[in-house]
Amino acid sequence: MIKVETPDYPIYFGVENYAVLGAYLNEKQYSKLLILTDSTCNELCLPHFLAHLPTTIPFEIVEIEPGEPAKNLATCEGVWEAMLDLGLDRHSAVITVGGGVVSDLGGFVASVYMRGIDCFVVPTTLLAMVDASVGGKTGIDLQGAKNCIGSFTMPKMVIIDAVYLETLDPRELKSGYAEMLKHGLIYDLSYFNHLKDIAQVDFGDIETLIYHSVVIKNQIVQDDPKEAGVRKILNFGHTIGHAIESYYLLNPIKERMLHGEAIAIGMIIEAYISTVILGLNSVVYQEIKESIQYIYGKEIFSEADVEEILTWLKFDKKNRAGEIRMVLLSNIGAAFYDQEVSKDLILKGFEDYLK
Repeated sequence: MIKVETPDYPIYFGVENYAVLGAYLNEKQYSKLLILTDSTCNELCLPHFLAHLPTTIPFEIVEIEPGEPAKNLATCEGVWEAMLDLGLDRHSAVITVGGGVVSDLGGFVASVYMRGIDCFVVPTTLLAMVDASVGGKTGIDLQGAKNCIGSFTMPKMVIIDAVYLETLDPRELKSGYAEMLKHGLIYDLSYFNHLKDIAQVDFGDIETLIYHSVVIKNQIVQDDPKEAGVRKILNFGHTIGHAIESYYLLNPIKERMLHGEAIAIGMIIEAYISTVILGLNSVVYQEIKESIQYIYGKEIFSEADVEEILTWLKFDKKNRAGEIRMVLLSNIGAAFYDQEVSKDLILKGFEDYLK
């Protein structure tokens, strides 16, 4: 049995561990289960999950729309109303089966329904497996601003089953891969070196890589569960990345950018800023830039795009008294949080990204 023990809950790897989940559910004798999923996962993932869930507890399935646009208060309200209509009480539980949007929103919905009921997470995307499954962050967007409403609420259990990755297209897989690259950049040079040449990565052994990322994130989170200090380094690439993601999300003429795609751009620009503020070696920066752009390509931003993206920075949760703060690198594996950055330097970062 492969698992990672966090201070609050276990993360199990492999299809055989649905039996562990079923035994726990039966032991707790929940009055009813709500299985929250989206329309894509309902078709592609839920049949596998239900076929392997050994429990006699009655359950209901609630489906939301897929993707970041559904991660809002209106969707939450719809789920809460369904929970009331379906008779879920304080002795019920929620199981999320889906990607990051489903697990973030479902965790938040459970954390406040009747002042909080238990939640279990079954991530079905690479992004959710290596990121949303660890740390208990739940939340939704507000007027396009990422994760403005939410809570730190730990699930009771996470089951990572790599079979769901077979349902993903290459773009979705690469989106999750960006978070794995981030884990290497902030914490583990050898891990980054292993991942940066994607052509040499053995995706037949993807579960081992997922396990490594989960271990890294768990080590960081358990030292700072509420993100008061060192946990902030997990936000490397996310100051710029979230601003880009929000801009694309609400711009009707832009094709939607996936979370990992935006974070990949953010990591390059924040690595450039690191050369100025923390003295990141320029050769190391070029290695980071070239490695990431080899995998994700280069997005073209107009001056108007960049100006609009900069306006989204004011919503970043790391800011303090109007100052933009980022996670920066002094080297690969050496990250520092709460670094104050000027807009002029961010503009230079975009200019260098586009070279």
